[in-house]
Amino acid sequence: MTNLSHPSEFVFLGFSSFGELQVLLYGPFLILYLLAFLGNTVIIVMVITYTNLHTPMYFFLGNFSLLEILVTMTTVPRMLSDLLVSQKVISFNGCMVQFYFYFSLGSTSFLILSDMALDRFVAICHPLRYGTMMSWDVCVWLAGAAWVAPFLAMVPTVFSRAYLNYCHGNIINHFFCDNAPLLQLSCSDTSLLEFWDFVMALAFVLSSFLVTLISYGYILSTVLRIPSASGRQKAFSTCGSHLTLVFIGYSSTIFLYVRPGKEHSVEVNKTVALVTSVLTPFLNPFILTLRNETVKAVLREKMQRLKGLHKVLS
Repeated sequence: MTNLSHPSEFVFLGFSSFGELQVLLYGPFLILYLLAFLGNTVIIVMVITYTNLHTPMYFFLGNFSLLEILVTMTTVPRMLSDLLVSQKVISFNGCMVQFYFYFSLGSTSFLILSDMALDRFVAICHPLRYGTMMSWDVCVWLAGAAWVAPFLAMVPTVFSRAYLNYCHGNIINHFFCDNAPLLQLSCSDTSLLEFWDFVMALAFVLSSFLVTLISYGYILSTVLRIPSASGRQKAFSTCGSHLTLVFIGYSSTIFLYVRPGKEHSVEVNKTVALVTSVLTPFLNPFILTLRNETVKAVLREKMQRLKGLHKVLS
């Protein structure tokens, strides 16, 4: 590489601090990745094939599970392969593509979470108008906007990274092309870019969080006015899994990205990013099934059918 101001490739440090022991991380991370992929795929298949899940709530849930699969695919397979090699090299263009899809898909996830909160708000606070307010046209429009807006907004963001002056080397202290490590390699004035990043975080993360917060504020107020304890419990049970996803997703992302500036602790960011990239997608299917009575009923029905088929065959 003859021109470090515009490197042809970047080198990930990844988990090099573990030395030769980093290969031991391959097995556990691979298992978590495969289980996350399988769990979220099962949810998507259930939403598509079972007619009693053809509702707005599960339509958004299917979108969220698809996003979990796609987000992990942008970082984890590459991370797994890098655990087995000494030189963890990615091309400059490959880094920009990974950056674009990781942040576009991640932003879409938060907008889908806010769509799910709106759906629960209408279902609990305006049940008689639910059919018209959350019609399929409205749901498709909400989901479509959640997918399109981040992918359009990230175009100028990724182009701005592509034309930075990278004169502080080409070694990224991370396992993927994250924002802060890239900015730390640049000797250009990135103050405007950091402000733009903060605006983007406000637009997609904090705004969707505010929508979710307001929706659940109204939901809580409505539920507390329900006279029967069983009615309150039923209302809260439909929101439990979504609230858990909201807490896990927003807490980690706000910590990582809703902070202006590039002088962040890379090691801490790397650890939190690892949790959100590997552990959270693995846990989400369990959260969605263990705390959702409708999904558990579908799974029980499927298991009974499989047992019946096994008895017939045997």
